[in-house]
Amino acid sequence: MTSQTTIDATGPGDKSPSTPSDQPPAEGLRGHPWFTLITVAVGVMMVALDGTIVAIANPAIAKDLGATFAEVQWITNAYFLALAVSLITAGKLGDRFGHRQTFLIGVVGFAAASGAIGLSDSIALVVTFRVLQGLFGALLMPAALGLLRATFPAEKLNMAIGIWGMVIGASTAGGPILGGVLVEHVNWQSVFFINVPVGVLAVALGAVMLLDHRAENAPRSFDVLGIALLSGAMFCLVWALIKAPEWGWGDGLTWTFIGVSGLLFAGFAVWENFVSEPLIPLGLFRSVPLSAGVVLMVMMAIAFMGGLFFVTFYLQNVHGMSPIDAGLHLLPLTGMMIVGSPLAGAMITKVGPRIPLAGGMVCVAVAMFGMSTLEKGTGSLAMSVWFALLGLGLAPVMVGATEVIVGNAPMELSGVAGGLQQAAMQIGGSLGTAVLGAVMASKVDSDLAGNWTGAGLPALTPDQLGQASEAVQVGVAPVAKGTPPEIAAKITDVAHDTFISGMSLASLVAAGVAAVAVFVALFTKRGENAEAGGGVGHI
Repeated sequence: MTSQTTIDATGPGDKSPSTPSDQPPAEGLRGHPWFTLITVAVGVMMVALDGTIVAIANPAIAKDLGATFAEVQWITNAYFLALAVSLITAGKLGDRFGHRQTFLIGVVGFAAASGAIGLSDSIALVVTFRVLQGLFGALLMPAALGLLRATFPAEKLNMAIGIWGMVIGASTAGGPILGGVLVEHVNWQSVFFINVPVGVLAVALGAVMLLDHRAENAPRSFDVLGIALLSGAMFCLVWALIKAPEWGWGDGLTWTFIGVSGLLFAGFAVWENFVSEPLIPLGLFRSVPLSAGVVLMVMMAIAFMGGLFFVTFYLQNVHGMSPIDAGLHLLPLTGMMIVGSPLAGAMITKVGPRIPLAGGMVCVAVAMFGMSTLEKGTGSLAMSVWFALLGLGLAPVMVGATEVIVGNAPMELSGVAGGLQQAAMQIGGSLGTAVLGAVMASKVDSDLAGNWTGAGLPALTPDQLGQASEAVQVGVAPVAKGTPPEIAAKITDVAHDTFISGMSLASLVAAGVAAVAVFVALFTKRGENAEAGGGVGHI
């Protein structure tokens, strides 16, 4: 049967789908828009913080549990893989059963999984519970956006999303600082235990303040085959992106997974035209602004997360900073996102998203170009300028693209739209890390041998050169024990110069992606369905 799902803002004689039906009005604290925002911000902060705080704890986990480097990588990969694969399906669950219930289940599960990780005594258990963290985080994130969309009236939605984006940006950027403090002064388990009291707070607030909202046309059945096809496609794509640096971009296995992903996406698109209640009604993408918002979110994440990946290595391995010092040097980025996100929300409310989004991506492009000029001796002030400009550009993009995606979807698909927004960011981040990582590896491989020989260092065997290249790609100088100081200094200079040349090229590629995204931003506009009706709460 052909799907009859529509994305029109209104229908003849129908209520606006932007207005939840059969819902009690907000009374006191419960359902109040700003208290709802505070509650979901606490939960979202927990998930966003966990995306970066764990990286600081990985070396301590490896030492304590006797894990290999490959096993430690799975502490991060398992989390992001589970999160990316399940986001859209989780959003659909919120649309079906209510975003309040889905949010609270996500918070409880995420906090419980975090506590279980802290009690784990093997790397296998840590990775297993990281998968559960990703699954419960996927329930939580789209539900948070669905609650904001349902609660805030149209004229306040951008400001709410601005504060929501500020919390995500600050938590993501602040993760390495908090993680460094906890690992250095407490233990690695505290990085996970900290989520337990935060989760308890979020559940307590949610029980009192959140009002359940269900759209009039909320789905009543599940597209099981659609879920399987989309989950399989997402898994194969993200898996290929995660494993590409290890397998190689020219390897048949990498392209086999990418090809299977493409076939599953195609099968999903065909199936969605024949199911009565599709997981994602393809008519949703007939909205050019919504589609542009999804593409923009992917491109922003490629430039931001892919580019920033190398900056942490630059600060710690080239400049020799501790994790805490490196995090502090990124405070201009964090600060501008904290200040810029609510301001961007107010600006988008007044002038619409197109100009702020385009302007934001211009700032991102210029910042990434500036980061391509960083050298070994670049001072903190010069770095801070580019980091601050990057934060200034990211703020309106994070807020505006989210509003464009969620605001251009009908209310009964707000959870799916929130899942799309988060999935676009996760895929963009994975794609950025993989592609820019490949650019870095290629540049290092092509330059290292010549730089090594040019410095008058002893020739390396192919195996030694390969091992040295892997170290240099993360800014580490491959100095063997017992190396004379003058030789060690030359090796360090060669390693850092080669790393910086690779980082420079990767940053230029990120700048190019951001520049193209400026033109994508011109196709966005204010959410049509958000304009059709407001939330049910009072301000």
